[in-house]
Parts: sequence; C-alpha cells; structure tokens
Amino acid sequence: MFYFLSFFWFLREVRTLFFWIYLWQLKEYHWGRFIDHFRTEKGKKLFWNPVFVIKILLLFYASFLGLSKLLLPWHFYVNWIFILSFIYFLESLKGLKEIFQDTLKRPVLTQKTSVLISLLLAVNFLFLYILFQTFYFVSFQNLYWFAFYFLIFDISAPVITTIVVFLIHPLSVIFFRNPLIKKAKKKREKMKNLLVIGITGSFGKTSTKDFLAAILSEKFKVLKTKEHQNSEVGISSCILNELKENHEIFVVEMGAYNKGGIKFLSDIVKPKIGIVTGINEQHLATFGSMENLLSAEGGKELIDSLPGDGVVFLNGRNKYCLGLYEKTKIKKKLYGENIKLAGLENIEGAKLVAEEFGMTEEEIKKSLEKIENQFPGIEIKKNKAGLNIIQATYSANPDGVISHLDYLKTFSGRKIIVMPCLIELGNASGEVHCKIGEKISEVCDLAIITTKDKFNEIQEKTGNKAIFMDDPKEIFEKIKNFLKEEDNLLLEGRVPRRLMNLLGIG
Repeated sequence: MFYFLSFFWFLREVRTLFFWIYLWQLKEYHWGRFIDHFRTEKGKKLFWNPVFVIKILLLFYASFLGLSKLLLPWHFYVNWIFILSFIYFLESLKGLKEIFQDTLKRPVLTQKTSVLISLLLAVNFLFLYILFQTFYFVSFQNLYWFAFYFLIFDISAPVITTIVVFLIHPLSVIFFRNPLIKKAKKKREKMKNLLVIGITGSFGKTSTKDFLAAILSEKFKVLKTKEHQNSEVGISSCILNELKENHEIFVVEMGAYNKGGIKFLSDIVKPKIGIVTGINEQHLATFGSMENLLSAEGGKELIDSLPGDGVVFLNGRNKYCLGLYEKTKIKKKLYGENIKLAGLENIEGAKLVAEEFGMTEEEIKKSLEKIENQFPGIEIKKNKAGLNIIQATYSANPDGVISHLDYLKTFSGRKIIVMPCLIELGNASGEVHCKIGEKISEVCDLAIITTKDKFNEIQEKTGNKAIFMDDPKEIFEKIKNFLKEEDNLLLEGRVPRRLMNLLGIG
C-alpha cells in the first residue's frame, strides 16, 4: 500500500508541477499577471472545485484523527487512506488521458523551465525519501502519517512551486538576465551605423513588425525580433545570437507590463524611429492605472527615448495616439486615418515608414505582393466540411476582437465566433465586454463564449445569440449542427487545442 499510494501521488504531483510552471511561464513570471489569473473564472476553479474541496475536508478529518492520538478504531484511518488513494488514482488516470489526447498543460522547455522542473522534481524525491525513512514500517498508523503528509504537500503544491520560482528568479536575474543584457548593450553600442525601429502599443505590434520587415527587406538587410521576443531577455538574445555586422536595420517589437518597461528596452536597443500602433485597456490590470499604461505601451517612454532627429509614427485611428501626437515635439507622422477596416492600418503604417527610408511606391508594392496574408493577426483556412475558418488565436485584445468581427462581417453566409472572455483589463473589463457584445450582436448569428468571467455582459448585449460552452466536443457538435458548407467560423483568442483538432485544423 505504501508503494501504491506513493506511485499515484507522484504521478499526480508531476502533472501538477508541469501545470504551475506552465502557468508561471504563460504569465512571463510576472507577479501581477499571475495574481490576476485568479480573478478569472478559470483561476478561481483551480481552488474552488469539487476535488480540491474534498481534499480540504479530508485534511480536516485527518487532523481530527491525528488529534485523537490514533486511538480510534482502525477502519476510520483505513477508509480515509482508501479515499485519498482513490482520488490520486483518478487524478493519475486523468493525467495519462491528457498526455494521450495531447491536452496536458506543460511549459515550453527553456533554460529556466528546465531548472525549475529539475529543482521541483528533486524536492518531490527528497520529500518521498524523508517519508520512507521516517514512516516506512508496516502499520496502519504509519500509513496514516504517510498519507497525511502526502495530502499536505499536495495542497501546498502551488505555494511550493511559487517559492521555488521566487528563489530562482533573483539568481536568474543576477547570473543570466543582467549579464545577457550587458553583453547585448555592449554589442549594440559598437554597431554605430545600425538603425533601430522600436514598435510598441497594446495591439498590432507583431503584424506591424512583420509587414515592415518584409517591405524593408526588399531594399535593405533587415533583422526583426522573432515571435515572443519582445522582452528584455528576448530582445537581448536576438541581438547576441542574430544581429550581424551587415544588418542595416533592426526592427524591434517592444512589450511591457509595468511603467518604465519600454524605457528599459529603449536603453538596450537605442531606437531612432518609433512606431506606436495603438493603445487600449489590454494589460490595464498589470499596469495598475491608465496613466502608467499610457506612459509605457502608450508610447511616451519610447518617444522620450528617441534622439532629437528621430521620427515617431502613430496610429491615426486610435484616440490615445492622436492625443500623444499633439504633445510630441520631435518629427511625427500619423497613419491609417482613412482606413475603413480596423487592423489594416498596420500595413499603411509599415508603408509610411518605408517611404521615410526612401523606398519607392513600386518597391513597396513588389514587397507586399510576396506577403500571403495581408490581414494582420489572422489565418484563413477551409476544413473538410467546407467551413471558412478564420483563426485569430494569437493574442486577443479589445481592438483586435472588434476588427476581426468587422472582417467577419464581409463574409457571406452564417457566422459563429468562438472566444474566451478577455483578461487583464482591470476596471474597464465590464465596459469592454459590453462593446464586444454589441459588435457580436451586429455581426454574428451565434457566439460561443468559453469562459464565464464576463459572459453576462456579452449576453446582455447579444440576447440569445450568446451561449456559454467550455467542452471542446460539445462546442464542435454545436458548430457542426449550426453551420453548413461555405459558412464562417471565427476562432478568437485562446481556444482549446482539442477543438482545433476536431475541426481538422490542429
């Protein structure tokens, strides 16, 4: 029984370990983003679910048994141990099922996650070793204590993972992050003729970066930061590993989650040209206030970092950018004011910057012909059932959702959107979801919302058009029964991987 309990407990702990490291990595080890997750419906369910509640009750019951000094009839303890063992058995089966279905939430392997996994596995093994050394003697009393400490460790797993993350973080900063940034700064400073373009904003950064790099590459030797390389570590790694002496232009996507973040990135790359793609409430919860957000992702820190002969390009469709334009003293240009379909201004911005570099209309046109998908942030596919599936599953934000719905409106046939509620919007969340609900009501025949956080706000504006579903198979059946060939499905934000597989586009 000792080995049976230990085996399934360990399988369960490894699954839990992967999940919590995955979550920390997903939130980029940012404490504010991590905490904000527990304000969401999914975050609350991590602790307020039947299994966790049962474990808490089992812990109270086990504490009562322990306080009785193990003098109660033996079957009280055996029954408790049996229930706990059965729970661990079921959790282990669930983990194996997730592995088989490729739905197990696990971190992407990096140096940092590899260290975290190794340390936490070592903690688990050490804990097992101590328990076996202390209690491995066949008696139901020892088995009781064995199971009791297993349960305490189990319930404490999120705290244990967080402590290890916090212990590793300063070491990571001292021995990895700071030296990396220092080397990157030194290399950048040596490249006197390199012209750097910094791109920031709440949305549209990646598509603007990709369009601009593609256009400029027609005439110049261009390097751009890769996907998810918009932090100080990612940008520094790109400089050290990718930037060469023959590069003429470096296009840098810059992201931040706190005031001062964009200034810090600017100190590394020294941009001469800045692009502010637009500002909205995305990440408001992590910045704490709109003032802090406007300072960083809002572009002020980027503009303040540009030299006197620098140039800044701002999205003329965005009210915050228009306000910043009025206050900016250096050379400045607006783009996208006359674009009717939101999102397409990113191409216009890239074209305007290319003109600043002396590229002709013919050169720009030639480069754009090589770009397959000229609508930013989306990919259009047709599955075996003949549905037009519009994938916008990279990173949902308020303006992005609205623009994708505007694009969906141009299609003929019935229309469904599948999306979770948006996160990290702070106090603006309710208002934002009401606006999304109004647009859904205007465009879609059905909206399937996969999280409950602000479902009521969306439903209030859409009536019977909005339904809540979180099971991928049920969502797939609903889509299959509702849409026919040549109808349209918009997948917005993070949707379950299993749903993608069921739709045949995974």
